[in-house]
Amino acid sequence: MAYVEAVCTSEKKGVVKKRQEKVELKEDWGIVTDAHAGDWHRQVSLLAGESIDLVKLSMPSLKNGAFAENIITRGIDLSNIKIGERLKIGEKVVLEITQIGKECHNNGCAIKKKTGDCIMPREGLFAKVIAGGRVQAGDIVVNVS
Repeated sequence: MAYVEAVCTSEKKGVVKKRQEKVELKEDWGIVTDAHAGDWHRQVSLLAGESIDLVKLSMPSLKNGAFAENIITRGIDLSNIKIGERLKIGEKVVLEITQIGKECHNNGCAIKKKTGDCIMPREGLFAKVIAGGRVQAGDIVVNVS
């Protein structure tokens, strides 16, 4: 069963996100307290915990939010999700995938500079909020496409 492992936000763009107990997602906006929320196609970012685990082999001190990801999942193969597909999280939240991957800022984030690679350009998913609500660690994630 797929689930949310962690949720993270930041008040400013370009900084590491910090783990939160829960977040509130607003329809057509994103996470209420996150700097990336707004009227655009990348309101929420997702990354698989399994992918983060592989990076932690060379960077064991890596914390949740280091890739600027909002939602870390576990147990769902995000690499098989396509643009336009929808994920339901918990009871209410529905996200529609709008973009796969994003290049790191400034010719490479700190992780890429340290390890020579970054997973976000290949594996990060970006989504718009179709239906809002609260998301927290442990919420079930289902592909409803």
